[in-house]
Amino acid sequence: MHLPPWLAHALRAQRGPIPWNAVVRGVLSAGPLLLVAVIAGRTSLGVVAAVAAMLAGINDRPGSRRVAVKRIGVPALAGAVGMVVGTYAGEFMGAVALTVLLTLVGLVAGGISAVGPVASGAGTQLLVASAIGAGMPLPEEGWLRAVGYLGGACWLLALRLVLPTPGAIAGDFRFDGERAAVARVYDAVADLLDAAGGEQATARRVALTAALDHAQDALTGPRLRRYASSSAERRLHAQYAAALPLAEAATALAWAEEAVPGRASAGPRRLAVAVRENTHTGPLPAPTRSAPALRALDDALLRAAEAFDRGRGGDLHTRRLTVRDLLRSVLGAGGREYGLRVALCFGASVAVAQALHHSRWYGEHEHWYWLPATAVFLVKPDLGPLVSRVLCRAAGTVLGALVFAGFALVLPRPEGLIALVTVCGALIPVATRHFAAQTAVVTVLVLALVMVGGEPQASAGRITETLLACAIVLIVGHLPMPGQRGGGVRARVAAAGRAAEAYLAHVLREADLRGADAEEARPLRWTLRREAYRALAEARTAIALAAAELPALARHSEGADEIVAVLEQLVDTTTACAVHLDDSGRLTPGHIQRLTELLGEISRLDEGRGRVGVKVAELPLAG
Repeated sequence: MHLPPWLAHALRAQRGPIPWNAVVRGVLSAGPLLLVAVIAGRTSLGVVAAVAAMLAGINDRPGSRRVAVKRIGVPALAGAVGMVVGTYAGEFMGAVALTVLLTLVGLVAGGISAVGPVASGAGTQLLVASAIGAGMPLPEEGWLRAVGYLGGACWLLALRLVLPTPGAIAGDFRFDGERAAVARVYDAVADLLDAAGGEQATARRVALTAALDHAQDALTGPRLRRYASSSAERRLHAQYAAALPLAEAATALAWAEEAVPGRASAGPRRLAVAVRENTHTGPLPAPTRSAPALRALDDALLRAAEAFDRGRGGDLHTRRLTVRDLLRSVLGAGGREYGLRVALCFGASVAVAQALHHSRWYGEHEHWYWLPATAVFLVKPDLGPLVSRVLCRAAGTVLGALVFAGFALVLPRPEGLIALVTVCGALIPVATRHFAAQTAVVTVLVLALVMVGGEPQASAGRITETLLACAIVLIVGHLPMPGQRGGGVRARVAAAGRAAEAYLAHVLREADLRGADAEEARPLRWTLRREAYRALAEARTAIALAAAELPALARHSEGADEIVAVLEQLVDTTTACAVHLDDSGRLTPGHIQRLTELLGEISRLDEGRGRVGVKVAELPLAG
């Protein structure tokens, strides 16, 4: 018996080894901050710092330190801004004006969230902190609350930067995830070569894309200098850059659907070992040179061996988002739909919470902010399909509230509650693998913080407000919206279409280049190739989430997976064309025919569906 997608997603959990280093950071984050604040007589400020550390812990995912600076730091800054806005709005505005203001904040935060994962985290913390600032009764002024919030997040970020990571090589303290990420790229190249001509080739190519995305993210990030400042870092960059021609050749071989000799994958595997162990490559077995893609693979191996020996650095083949790109994401179909839905959910939950609060439904408990803060997490599509999020949130909150009610009866105050906060901080890195588990842990932690702050046990109120938030988000989530539904999916697929078109256009222009000009054009080609495959992977993720919604919502994204499948074939074919152009300087009639067929198929699907909006321009295939 097959479960419906929305229920199967709710029951699915991520697997993997326990991230003990993140668990240690969790132990040292919220609990110790709260303890220091209680000892210093600034309990309320400690509660704010602990909340920020908790949210930073949710964003503390596996990856390099450079990635962590952006992934934790940017949302923390947004949360500090939200704390200031919410605090002063709560002090000087009435219920109606406050509701209108926070609805506008929700509109902005929702639109920004469409940019990407880090922006989504920033939007979440902006909304949560604005609700807490407006609703949590604290003696501190707004600016001091923001400082405490930022301090709590920065404390966990400092732990992330300072504490050693298991497996890091002595002398390479900064490289806690980069080396393993680059090594996985070479392993993925070898896996794709082994699968060429078989049924697993497509899955292995997707795995290679994921490995390249992960390595690229691990190596990029905030830095004090523009370029890599140490020889070890330059060497690692060179090793990543050397993997791109290998990945290109391997993709071309897989596209040809012909088996590759077993020795072809031996070279990339030795390179993976050299990266992982930080050693020399030694002699590399050369593959046969009987086909253009095999010759390209051999040439790439030779260049990789040279790059490994010299280690002079290499282009990471990334381009910063321009203002135009950001505005396109925020103001496009996905940003508009996301922003409007977040604004409606957040504004409606604030309005309901204000009505209940001023009618004294809460009694003496001043925590109306729980309702809008809960709605923020429920309306986030990157946390899973809507019904899955609602089910997990409701189940997790009930479980967490019941568990805390039991602890509240026996734990001494405040020391027992501080210990409970510490334990919850340690559990967050493991609980993030399932939304219900994460919700249960966060519920226990938040209720403990509220009680440390001087309020009585509030498990019943927490359950009631979560169920109200679930009802609000379910209703708003199924309301008709202006324009076409499925804007997030359409925006991702359209972005993939633009990236594929840019990549194809560049490769076709390369057909007219010779010698040094062709060599100079290759770095940009690899950049465009990376952008195309990354955009396709993001579109696939968005489509998978949309497909797991209830049928009433899932139908708005029907057909998108077909277009992405053809776009993937187009990018694979373009890669094969690029490799053939490097070898012979011209395309074969077979390449031109295949490109023409795929472009025609994309146009046919897009016109037939009328939903996704991919527009592939006419390209000079005859060239």
